[in-house]
Amino acid sequence: MASRSLNKAQLIGNLTRDPEMRYTASGTAVTSFAVATNRTYTDSSGKTVESAEFTNIVAWAKLAEICSQLLKKGMKVFIEGRLQTSKWDDKETGKTVYKTEVVAADMIILSPSGAGRGDRPETARAETPAEPLATSEDVVDLDLDDLDLGAETPAKSDSKDRDSDSGADTGKNDEKKDTKRDAEKSEKPEDSEKAGDNDPPF
Repeated sequence: MASRSLNKAQLIGNLTRDPEMRYTASGTAVTSFAVATNRTYTDSSGKTVESAEFTNIVAWAKLAEICSQLLKKGMKVFIEGRLQTSKWDDKETGKTVYKTEVVAADMIILSPSGAGRGDRPETARAETPAEPLATSEDVVDLDLDDLDLGAETPAKSDSKDRDSDSGADTGKNDEKKDTKRDAEKSEKPEDSEKAGDNDPPF
């Protein structure tokens, strides 16, 4: 059983030349370009030194076509893939030649001008195409006037109801008072009858 291993490369750098695309005999697209990455370190004398590394990149199939269409010399990109070393015999010298390159599986354009859509980077993958972004036609405009937000009864209507109830109670109290006064009058003797009872006989 083979032991577990890892072959993964990630680069952020600038293209040193425009991509070159070709097709294999079977019709598969292949695009090659190079990316320059910078490294800064301090040497033994304490001096800061900057060095550049140039890495060959190769993309296949759909990703190869995308890289050929979108990438230009000088653009900053993110590349993720795997290292692959090829070898062949030089026809002139007969010596074996080795070439190591990164087979790209993912590419992201980091240059705002290269992205073509403001500051949003362009992304391309070799395995699965990226899902399309929502456009303005996919967004539905909503009018707040059309939404039922649960309208509440105004406070004034409650005040009117309380005033109406208060007026009804006042009218009932007045009717009770009038009825009580009529009852008292009917039970009380008239003044004329009292005066007749007190007159002396002739």
